[in-house]
Amino acid sequence: MGAMSETPAPSRLNKRMAELGLCSRREADDWIAQGWVKVNGQVAEMGVKVTPSDRIEVDKKAQNQQQQQVTILLHKPMGYVSGQAEDGHEPAVVLINPRTHWREDPIRNRFSPPQLRGLAPAGRLDIDSVGLLVLTQDGRVARQLIGEDSGIEKEYLVRVSYGPVAQNSQAAFPRELLARLRHGLSLDGQPLKPAKVDWQNPEQLRFVLTEGKKRQIRRMCELVGLKVVGLKRIRIGRVVLGNLPVGQWRYLGADERF
Repeated sequence: MGAMSETPAPSRLNKRMAELGLCSRREADDWIAQGWVKVNGQVAEMGVKVTPSDRIEVDKKAQNQQQQQVTILLHKPMGYVSGQAEDGHEPAVVLINPRTHWREDPIRNRFSPPQLRGLAPAGRLDIDSVGLLVLTQDGRVARQLIGEDSGIEKEYLVRVSYGPVAQNSQAAFPRELLARLRHGLSLDGQPLKPAKVDWQNPEQLRFVLTEGKKRQIRRMCELVGLKVVGLKRIRIGRVVLGNLPVGQWRYLGADERF
């Protein structure tokens, strides 16, 4: 009976390379097209299928290209969208230029226009939210932050108001609703993963999430009668916003890990 499950179904080479953490699928396609990938010693063709027992080798040129890829941490201001320009609002990537590079960036990397090629946000931050936004050329970073199996924590400070209460929402807000914010809410018909939610001060909650549905925190708060007045992301995984000024950016260091 057991014979059926012993040979795993072949998968496309680009998918397998992404699963192995070598690169993103898009990068894999690029490398295969350049002739930089060998399977069992043979230069791989586009669309080839492989099993876990096949030996995949990647040319040094691909690794060198990958080492030059940058990941940028931006303190996104209000009024910018994360990704594509929409409704006349500019995308956050327009803020990446030499003038907005944080002068205290510990990474002595020089900005150059090729660093903008393929630079894309890894995760979203709403137009009316501020704080840490990651833009990267590196498919491995993107996959780590926004792959379907990503469980990386994202931490937010959220200013809220509760009903007609002008001050001290914390005192007025029922404890059982705080428990529901932590676990028990659904969005779009799907239960949310458990979140860490605590009061930081009488007007501000701290949220730690491991998922990122569209406008998730605002919608969670709406469900329990809280209005979000301000939202700031201060951490993604082990990387913190720290004292990076609003509207400025720095490079992710080689020794920094999400």
